[in-house]
Amino acid sequence: MATNLISTIGARTMGDAEYEAWAAEVRALATARDAVILAHNYQVPEIQDVADFTGDSLYLSRVAAQTEASTILFCGVHFMAETAKILSPNKTVLIPDAAAGCSLADTIDAEQLRAWKAEYPGAVVVAYVNTSAAVKAESDICCTSSNAADVVRSIPEDTEILFLPDQFLGAHVQRVTGRNNMHIWLGECHVHAGISPTDVREKVKAHPNADILVHPECGCTTSVLYLASSGELPADRTKILSTGGMVKAAETTTAPEVLVATEIGILHQMRKVNFRTKFLPMNDKASCRFMKMITPAKVIRALREGLEEVTVAPDIAARARASVEKMIAIGNPSKGGE
Repeated sequence: MATNLISTIGARTMGDAEYEAWAAEVRALATARDAVILAHNYQVPEIQDVADFTGDSLYLSRVAAQTEASTILFCGVHFMAETAKILSPNKTVLIPDAAAGCSLADTIDAEQLRAWKAEYPGAVVVAYVNTSAAVKAESDICCTSSNAADVVRSIPEDTEILFLPDQFLGAHVQRVTGRNNMHIWLGECHVHAGISPTDVREKVKAHPNADILVHPECGCTTSVLYLASSGELPADRTKILSTGGMVKAAETTTAPEVLVATEIGILHQMRKVNFRTKFLPMNDKASCRFMKMITPAKVIRALREGLEEVTVAPDIAARARASVEKMIAIGNPSKGGE
């Protein structure tokens, strides 16, 4: 039973004929609305395949900032669509379901951040991109999982840092930079936090020759690094990577199997770029209910009716834009974000 479940992860739920008809309607509606369709790696396969651009939030943020289309349809969670609006204030930004939130972003609001800043006057606030526009506006610079360490290194060593909101990413950045004056907010993504060291041990035992890719938001990251250093996991085949980094690794790997510790939507992209390797989820229940609120039917509705439009207050957008643009300026411009 488990094998059957795993084999369906990352596969389309539509038949070919149904998909082609739906995709043709989406493309026609997008053309009529002068819309570019952006889809995050965690979206359902149908939406990933119909999108003009699929990737992680840093890559999609760059696309949003550069697109000439008058409308951006963002198939992802709300903070991502907000970021697109911040970077393209004169464009119409739509999200198929405005209720598609983020458990990690919800762990801190602007009022809480202001109170935290008051405790550490002079500290530089580094906000993971998985935050609301209001939180970005209270921050000095944003980051993604791929450039978080570079962002931290860009800050003078004698300056305190407030890193938010993901505690696992913060701990990983602190470990790789050796920074001892970082204060880390205790937030977490419910999906990544649910991928446990037990999951890792069980899957590695069942697939001893597999490579191991782990997202730094995962609750198992520290354990994975400890197990790799102690020899319980193959250190040369264990990597901590962003979602964009995972897709890049998938393109070049020659491993027969790869165990992937992140949201299961990424498996579709990995299987598209490499059909020779078997990509398996570290936890096959690691599915984000918010990402999956964006459905093919809602994509059609959004394009037909212009729903649901994302707005950001001009004063918040202006301050948040400075933080996001600093993020975009740091790190590799390829697909390597959260």
